[in-house]
Parts: sequence; structure tokens; C-alpha cells
Amino acid sequence: CLGFPLSIFFIVINEFCERFSYYGMKAVLTLYFTRFLRWEDNFATAIYHTFVALCYLTPILGAIIADSWLGKFKTILYLSIVYAIGQAVLSVGSISELTGGSANNVAPNIALSMIGLILIALGTGGIKPCVSAFGGDQFEEDQERQRGTFFSLFYLSINAGSLLSTLITPTLRATECGIHTKQECYPLAFGVPAILMAVALVVFVIGSKMYKKIKPQGNIMLEVSKCVGFAIKNRFRHRSKKFPKREHWLDWASDKYDKRLIAQTKMVLRVLFLYIPLPMFWAVFDQQGSRWTLQATAMNGDFGFQIQPDQMQIVNPILIVIMVPVVDSVIYPLIKKCKLNFTPLKKMTVGMFLGSLAFVAAALVQVQIDKTYPVFPAAGQTQIKLINVGEIPATVQFQPQLDSVNIAPKKETGYMIYEASKLQSVHISAAILNKTVPLGLQKKERYTLAFKWDSTDISSNLIWDNITSKPENGKSLVRFINSLPYTVNVAMGNTDFGELDPLSVTNYSFVPKPDGSYTINASMPEGACTAVSKKFGYGSAYTISLDYCVANELSITYFEDIAPNTVHMAWQIPQYFLLTCAEVLFSVTGLEFSYSQAPSNMKSVLQAGWLLTVAVGNIIVLIVAGASTIDKQWAEYVLFAALLLLVCIIFSIMASFYTYIDPNEIEAQFSEEKKEEHKKDQDDNEKEAEIDSRM
Repeated sequence: CLGFPLSIFFIVINEFCERFSYYGMKAVLTLYFTRFLRWEDNFATAIYHTFVALCYLTPILGAIIADSWLGKFKTILYLSIVYAIGQAVLSVGSISELTGGSANNVAPNIALSMIGLILIALGTGGIKPCVSAFGGDQFEEDQERQRGTFFSLFYLSINAGSLLSTLITPTLRATECGIHTKQECYPLAFGVPAILMAVALVVFVIGSKMYKKIKPQGNIMLEVSKCVGFAIKNRFRHRSKKFPKREHWLDWASDKYDKRLIAQTKMVLRVLFLYIPLPMFWAVFDQQGSRWTLQATAMNGDFGFQIQPDQMQIVNPILIVIMVPVVDSVIYPLIKKCKLNFTPLKKMTVGMFLGSLAFVAAALVQVQIDKTYPVFPAAGQTQIKLINVGEIPATVQFQPQLDSVNIAPKKETGYMIYEASKLQSVHISAAILNKTVPLGLQKKERYTLAFKWDSTDISSNLIWDNITSKPENGKSLVRFINSLPYTVNVAMGNTDFGELDPLSVTNYSFVPKPDGSYTINASMPEGACTAVSKKFGYGSAYTISLDYCVANELSITYFEDIAPNTVHMAWQIPQYFLLTCAEVLFSVTGLEFSYSQAPSNMKSVLQAGWLLTVAVGNIIVLIVAGASTIDKQWAEYVLFAALLLLVCIIFSIMASFYTYIDPNEIEAQFSEEKKEEHKKDQDDNEKEAEIDSRM
């Protein structure tokens, strides 16, 4: 078909579905940990990066199984089955009804989720080194151009799957579902990737009769490991001074292994030595799905349409699709015209520097977010806010002999901080009426004093505000205060707040969709009145006063207890841009450099080494998240930026001592030497034969 083996189309479709499945699941994973399993941010981050680390450790196992035992086809098939089962188990584990809708008992959900994630890590990691290589196996030697086109299509399918899933699954997650309680629909968000993985498996099996299946030929990684192990063991055995030194420690393997393998191993180890600082880059890069997603939950996602916090990750694949051709066709040629020697290792160094800058940008955004957080009372302090729900202005004096404030009708003061031991009462003056209200406020608590003037009295209600932090995960809270002179029954949307006596207050309730509007219904003795709420915004808390009803229209006043998220998610775009530029310079160049510096039969060793750096990078994050005593998130971002900058300097020094080689030339020399030895052996055999014939 168009000069391509028909089998490769099944492989490309399989890869698209598998990547959709993986990235779609991964996009919502952090919020699943924090919102559904109710884990705190550091623990959720640690588990997320443990999972990613496993996904990058298992490819080594997959490569060994494929090359030494089952072959690529069977390895992909069997591990894809494990993968699909893992996705299904994770989806089932996210059903809240497993525990009868109880939010307090999530142990079964945690157990199933962890089993599912382990199976997914084994599956996705195990097939990772096999699928692209299996696709390359389908081509003949004279189909070099078609093979190159296949790898381009393969890369495109990866990005297409990543783009679509990162857009779709957070939207599915944000919908509501459930039998006992309506909440974010994680079974659907995980279920769709599970279905796509099942489709990937079916597509792969359908093409099975068309595939060219090459038998396992042994794994070069095992050979290299054995060669290195023997050299170390032999060197240790001959550590006495009576044994002459050898030029390189690997030369001690020459007693058992041929010179060609030893020379190739030396080339690989030179590159692997440069890999030592690289995990720090991945420690920064992979926080897009954890820390940066959590950062987005405290931001405003209104772009004219609502962007979910986990959808911001889509910026990276979009920018990758744009940046790779721009950098290759514009930036690099321009640098070349300027006659700058921009070597691969220099590109990687610049990439690490840009990664460090990305986290500086993230820290600056976090500082702005922190400024929007409400201030809560410290030890020994208390907070009080005054709300005048009446129609007459009032003056309130804090006693004994503290300050006083004037409050207009339907207005509030905002929370004021006092020493709990000093503030005893308030004196309210409105028109010709006066009232003293004793307080008795507790330390480290927030209170609201609502009051109202009428012709004969000033009525008041001291309310304990049971909020100790900004609503988590971008949720919003709302409660109602009844300013009417009679009891009403209040509902907003599908939430029933119950009966409300004059000047009494409901408990706070979560707003299902803070970016939506709801109908507020107040049932009164003479009928029902309605009003349409405003959009509350994410991360806010409001008290809504029910003021009066005219012609079935309810008049209400909003009092802002906690401001909504005001820092826009668009401010994350610069840090995503810097990190994507870093990825293009670091990751793409790093693989290209590694392949150019390794012998043809050792590519898989470097691929394993590269994936190992990603795994170690994620382990660094989970260690920092688990052990860090830094309580300010911006400071943690600065810490990672500083560490990456330090590693960048170390890497640049290491790179300056590196000498570029051409493995093909070295291999050609060995081939030539082998030919000469073979020719010499032939000549010797001929001479021996000639002597024998004369005898």
C-alpha cells in the first residue's frame, strides 16, 4: 500500500490508541489522588512520580524479554493484555459506590487503584522499547525512505494521541456522575482510556498474520553487562602489582570477550557517563503533571470557555508540534549562518538552563497566587467580619476602647484581626438605637457578626465560620443568611439548604460547578421567589443575603468571605513555553547525540540508559516531595531551579572534555583488521598445505 507494508498501519493505529490511553489516564491522575482519594499534595506528588518512575524502569525488562525470550510480537501482545487489565482495574477502583458512597472508607478504591497502576506501569513500560522497533522490522533493506516516513507517522500518532486525550479526559473528569452522590466522574475519565487500550489490543491482533516476526537473537544489554562485570571481576582478581596495568579497565575483559565488543562497550560507557547529571532535568520536566497541575487548581481558567486545571498540560504537546519544525528549519540554520559551533552537548546545556528558567517562572507565578490567599489568624489571634444586612448605616465600636468602623447598608468590613484576649464585645449604633454584643471569641478562629436595624431593635447573630483555609482543588463554597422577617426554605440548583429562621445562617455547601449559574429558590409563607446566581468563580466562599421579594423576584446581596482565584491560568503559558523549548533542545538532541556516538548494535543499551535517567529523575521528585520541610511552594520551585542550574554547570564542564567520535569509522577499522587477520590465516593455511603436499 503506497510502497508500505500493510502491517505498519495497524502498528500506527495501535500506537495512537495506546498513547491516548496512557496520557489520558496520566492527565487526571494527580487530581484523582487529591480530590477523590483525598491525599495531601506532597503524598499525591510522591505517588504520581513513583508511578512515572516505574513506567520508565520496566522498558529494560520489556527489552530483555523481547530480545532474549518471547520476541517483539508476543511481548507486545502479552503485556498489552496486562496493560488493558490495569486500565480496567483503575477505572473500577475509581467508582465511589464500591464503599456505598462513603467518603470516609476509600481503602478498596486505593487498593484497586494501586494494583491498576502497577499493571499499567508494567504494560506501558514493557511495550515501550518494542513497538517502534517492531514497526521498523516490517521493512526490507531497500525501503529506507519508507522506514523514515513510518517513524515520522509513528511520532505523529504519539503526539496526536497525547493532544486529544489531554483535552478530552479532563473534560470527562469534570462531568458529574454517581448513584448515591454526584461528584467528578473519574470512572468515565479512566474508562475511556481503558476502552482505547482494548481497541489498541484488538487492532494489533487483527494485523497479526501480516507482521514480519523476527525471532529473538539475544539481548545486547545482557552482553554488555556481562562484559563490564567480567572486566571488574578480573581486575579485582589481578589487583596485585605483579600483574601489568592495562590501558583501560575494560581491557581486563579481553581474556574472555573479543576486542570489538570491548571497544563498542567503551564507546557506550563514555556516553553513559554523560548521562549521570541528566535525571535532574527529568525531575523538573515531569512536574508538569503534578506540581504544575496542582498550581493550576489555584488559578482562574476562564478563557471565554472554562479550562480545567489538568487540561493546561495540553500546552506542551501543542508547542512541541510547533517548535520542533521551527527550531529545525529556522533556528538551527540561522545559528549555523552565524558560524556558531552549536554542538549537540551545547544544545543540551542550553536546554537544561531553559528548564531552570521555567521553574523560576513557575515560582514567580506561585508568588502571585500566594498573594491572593486569605490571611487566617495566627496563634493567640482571632478574626471577625461585620455584615450590615439592614437598610440603615451603622457604627460599630470594638471594646474595650479599640477602634470603630462605619458600615453602610448591605455592606461588610472584611475580616479584621485582633488579639483574642483583648476583644470582649462590640457596641453597635444605628439611627437612635444602640446595642452591646458580648463576643467571647476563640483563638485561631474566624467569625462573622451579622446585624440588622429595625424600628424597635438591633438584632444580631455571631456566626462561627468553619473555614480554616481556601477551598481545596478550586472548589467554591456558598451559604445563605436570612435577612427577611420570617422563616424561609432555601435551595440553590439541586442543593437544598433547608429552613432558615430570621438572621440565621446555613452551613457552607460546595458549589457543583463554580463557573455556572444557578437558580436560587426561597419558599415563603406567601409563595416562592427566585433569583439567578452569579458565577462564583473557583476557590471562593460567599455568604448570600436574602433581602426581600417583589413580584416573585428575590433580591439578594453577595458578601465575599474568600475571594475567587484571580491569577489567570494564561500566566502558566510562559513556563510551559520555556520548558517545551528546553525539551526540544535537551530531549530531541540528547537522543540524536546518543545514537550518533554509539555503535549500530548498541542503540538499545543507550535507549535503556536514557529511559533510566527519566526514572531516576522522578525518584528525585518523590524523595524531595516526601522529605522536604519547605512549606512555601514557590521556594520548592526555586530549589529545583537552583539544583538544575547547578547540574547544568556540572554537565557543561563534563561536556567540554568530551571528544566526538564516529563509531562507524572505528567499526570499519575493526572490520578491516578482521579481514586482514582472515587473509593472513588463509595465507598460513595455504603455506601449510603446500608444505604438506611437498612432504
